[in-house]
Amino acid sequence: MTPKQHLIQGIDTVILRVSNIENAKNWYIEKLGFGLLYEDPASRLAVLDTYGPTSLTLWQTDYTLSVHRDTANYPILKTVQVEALRNELVHRGVEASEISYGDGVSFFQFFDPDGNVLEACQLDAS
Repeated sequence: MTPKQHLIQGIDTVILRVSNIENAKNWYIEKLGFGLLYEDPASRLAVLDTYGPTSLTLWQTDYTLSVHRDTANYPILKTVQVEALRNELVHRGVEASEISYGDGVSFFQFFDPDGNVLEACQLDAS
């Protein structure tokens, strides 16, 4: 008898809506160092390599973006050097919160040009 196969096998991509695909794509590549996996100019989207199992898809919308930082859904990016990452992003001109230190975790939020929330998180060694 074979083990039960799960029909869902993880998250393929996370979509973030942006106001200008070219500006957003360049920001994510230049500021975060993501790689370009695929782009579709007609659909105004770009799929970025986050160097983990899940990609990030930037997709332009013609609607006004309204991101409320306290209620937004957002991706959390894994890092092993939370302080170095925050320092580097700030050095690159990225708006970032202070680092919060919790029980076994350190994290901070930062924001793209459209105000989309992203978070970087480090699991502390126990």
